[in-house]
Amino acid sequence: MSDTVETAKKPAILILGAPGVGKGTQGAILAQIPRFYHYSSGDVFRQLDTRTDLGRKFVEYSKRGELVPDKLTIQLWASHMNDLVTSHRYKPDIDILLLDGIPRNQDQAKMLEDYVEIHAVFHLSCPNRDELARRLRKRALKEQRLDDASEVVIQHRIKTYEDETKPILDYYGEDLRCDIDATQSPAKVVYDILAKLQTLNAYQRIDNQTI
Repeated sequence: MSDTVETAKKPAILILGAPGVGKGTQGAILAQIPRFYHYSSGDVFRQLDTRTDLGRKFVEYSKRGELVPDKLTIQLWASHMNDLVTSHRYKPDIDILLLDGIPRNQDQAKMLEDYVEIHAVFHLSCPNRDELARRLRKRALKEQRLDDASEVVIQHRIKTYEDETKPILDYYGEDLRCDIDATQSPAKVVYDILAKLQTLNAYQRIDNQTI
């Protein structure tokens, strides 16, 4: 990944919700619509170039079994975004970023302000934690990740979200927040998201362009 970073703020929306609510599913669906670019936090690490200084630092933390510091996580993300722009896979002048899995906490949200402008936070809500656990267990078994099907692992993931990630909603505030019932069918969830998206000034500006 390149060590240089684009400095212009990119228009973005955030898809937020507990593990199992369907953030990845919704992001993948929306990514098929022109003018949206789905960016999952997993993309940062799956496409990590360990030949760069940032990549080597990440590997050092991973080898020690330690969490990657927030600052390094955002630096990796920004560098990867710059590579996407350079390769023309992502076009910030006509694409709205769909952020999924990043930021993970309020500190990361603050750091991201140097790179993106968040126009909406879609909170995929599923208050029934038993339903979340069922979904996570089903997904883990389907993907043959048996360790992730453990009740201890599932409850830890949900608690981590509650303690660290959910407070992001307070950081961005009520004006940007849009609650979506994630217990609906995936089609109804994406319908509700699209209905709100079309009212955003950022989307209207891009959608009205002739490219």
